[in-house]
Amino acid sequence: MRLTTEEAYRRYADRVFAAAFSVCRNQDESDDVVQDTFIRYHTGKYDYTDENHVRAWLMRVAINRARDLRMSFWRRSRVSWEEYMAELPFEEPGDSRLFAAVMNLPDRYRTVIHLFYYEDLSIKEIADILEKREGTVKSLLSRGRDLLKKTLTEDWNDDE
Repeated sequence: MRLTTEEAYRRYADRVFAAAFSVCRNQDESDDVVQDTFIRYHTGKYDYTDENHVRAWLMRVAINRARDLRMSFWRRSRVSWEEYMAELPFEEPGDSRLFAAVMNLPDRYRTVIHLFYYEDLSIKEIADILEKREGTVKSLLSRGRDLLKKTLTEDWNDDE
């Protein structure tokens, strides 16, 4: 099974961007990751078992590419995630706090939290994408939740 590049882009570009952004925390770099990911999809000769396999492959490539970019010697500072966040429309005031709290998590927790809650992926799917054991993903998710709870509780207590 293979979607056309245009169809795959239409269905998954926003999700690929969000996954990349959870790693890069930079809009321009995340845009670059999206472009690289879909170029790889277009030029690749892979055969996918189903649409979930396409989505998982795109997420894996985007996250790996974003990690590579973060480690790159040539990485240059562009628009920060805080500046990008100022442009995002949040429905509730608490949504921006939650977004900021997630973005301040260490990479290993932020990526797992993003894939689980925002992409609605299962523990097994996340383990496959990140090439980690399911137990490791569960542990990262639990620790990420604990950090979020601590951060958000502190923020809430500071407001009082």
